[in-house]
Amino acid sequence: MRKKIVAGNWKCNTTLQAGVELAKAVTEVVKASGDPEVQVVVCPPFVHITKVVETVDNNQVKVGAQNCAAEAKGAFTGEVSAEMVRSTGAEYVILGHSERREYYAEDSAVLNKKLALALANGLTPIYCCGEPLSIREAGTQNEYVKKQFEETIFHLSEEDFRKLVIAYEPIWAIGTGKTATSAQAQEMHAWLRGLIAGKFGNDVAESTSILYGGSCNAGNAKELFANPDVDGGLIGGASLDANSFLAIVNGYN
Repeated sequence: MRKKIVAGNWKCNTTLQAGVELAKAVTEVVKASGDPEVQVVVCPPFVHITKVVETVDNNQVKVGAQNCAAEAKGAFTGEVSAEMVRSTGAEYVILGHSERREYYAEDSAVLNKKLALALANGLTPIYCCGEPLSIREAGTQNEYVKKQFEETIFHLSEEDFRKLVIAYEPIWAIGTGKTATSAQAQEMHAWLRGLIAGKFGNDVAESTSILYGGSCNAGNAKELFANPDVDGGLIGGASLDANSFLAIVNGYN
């Protein structure tokens, strides 16, 4: 049975103090009424991670980073290595997010290095893929995402691939107020699962969690999560309020 996952990406938001309070609130509401079958993950800014790990109940809420460096260590001012992330107690790391690709020019070569380091340090990568509006309007989104897979995660061994969580991001639906319809989300998730099956076989495909990452919120989570190939969500702005985040987690109920 595939793991259901709802992960909150806090992005560049919250002070340390506010982040700790948010982590406390998320833990409390998840404990009180969260679904024990859903793995909840919070991904705060780097400077919060150690405190957030100390704050959450690890049985209820896991912690991840929003990124890691493409180098193991050295003279790379401002970078945070995968080993550093793991040393905080974090267990997940988001890699390949559309904002990293667009704003920081992260290409497949960089992502390959980050994936290797994350896996070597025992982190679970939440690997992001997805197409911009121009590609969606041209109807070539499948080819676009297939290329992303072929250039990065399809280089992995089956053993390492099984350690990934996939997050499909229709980039045109992030922070725009637009959301892929339930049918569009299911169509792409099913196609991605078929793509994985073609590379690694049905057993791997059926065990891979594929999250939806395009403006999922309390109002649409239930409909999105009802799809057989949508295994949860990578949540942005809606994860900054504990009650809104819980409402998304409870989309499975």
